[in-house]
Amino acid sequence: MARSAHAYVRGSTVQFYEWLEAQKRGTLPEGPAVWICGDCHAGNLGPVAALDGRVAIQIRDVDQTVIGNPAHDIIRLALSLATASRGSDLPGVTTAHIMEQVIEGYQAALRQDADALDSAPKTVRFAMKQSLARSWKHLAKERLDDSRPTIPLGTKFWSLTKSERDDIHALFDRPTLRHLATSLRSRDHEADVEVLDAAYWMKGCSSLGLKRYAVLLGIGTGKKRDLALMDVKEAIAAAAPRYVSEKMPKDNAERVVAGAMHLSPHLGKRMVAGTIRDKPVFVRELLPQDLKIEIEDLTVPDAMKAASFLAGVVGKAHARQMDEATRKKWTAELERHRSKTLDAPSWLWSSVVSLIGRHETAYLEHCRRYATEDQNRG
Repeated sequence: MARSAHAYVRGSTVQFYEWLEAQKRGTLPEGPAVWICGDCHAGNLGPVAALDGRVAIQIRDVDQTVIGNPAHDIIRLALSLATASRGSDLPGVTTAHIMEQVIEGYQAALRQDADALDSAPKTVRFAMKQSLARSWKHLAKERLDDSRPTIPLGTKFWSLTKSERDDIHALFDRPTLRHLATSLRSRDHEADVEVLDAAYWMKGCSSLGLKRYAVLLGIGTGKKRDLALMDVKEAIAAAAPRYVSEKMPKDNAERVVAGAMHLSPHLGKRMVAGTIRDKPVFVRELLPQDLKIEIEDLTVPDAMKAASFLAGVVGKAHARQMDEATRKKWTAELERHRSKTLDAPSWLWSSVVSLIGRHETAYLEHCRRYATEDQNRG
């Protein structure tokens, strides 16, 4: 998080939620009740593979998904793009134009007229090209450092206790999990599913204190045996603000899966909710085509394209949950409070400016603490 202000924004989600909670009613537009990402920064969008092999740019992280105000996703995305722009040393006026492109790209998706992939910036098109060319060997080298059927222990993967291993085996003995493992189009639905190896996955600081496992499965037997790398993650209560009058699954893993099905169908159909010792977990197979988009070293033209295209991705995720009348009503609400000098709503501009100021101050304080702790360690 000390690497850049953009990295800090991605890792300081709670600050964003605190800012949202502090906003007075009426400050932001009240959108329709739909599933939102809840943590919709640019790094949480990217190529996602479907069970049938298709790949599309969709939302790829839905841990914080809730039924809430879609304006929250718009602001979070705009903030991340604005800090990426500043990190690329682009002039301040570019931030203003990014706001314009975010709202235009989002509204185009509501009109079902979002930008096509060929109009996306180079970073997005490159990620898609990489995604389509990747195979299991790429995933194994990236995640496991080896294509052999083991999970190498070290800084990322830690050994399990016997009881944890028993829990993993019990989880994948369930019919829903066995079905998930055989769901890809090339696999036999009647194939045997065997847990070959498992380890605790220290994927980031957010994993600490929670159940997070990498599980390597063997599907089928003999030369036809296929390998699958499964991500098992404990689901906890979402911190993202939600519409309290709307009903969501009480089980947090089921909430995550439900949100994924609405926001990112490619991902949602590859996920299953389960439990380990009464703790809710959601399970998904990691596929080599799933990649994160890195929005760095932007030029002005690429910043404009990224804002329009990625806002269109988020707009599609929201729009597929609305009927035509709701889309039109939400579009009209977004048009309110237009500025005379900026072709973007004043609420979006003022929100992002306020958030950039708060995050820049917090980022510098974070860097000061990091430098002090580094000196003490030395």
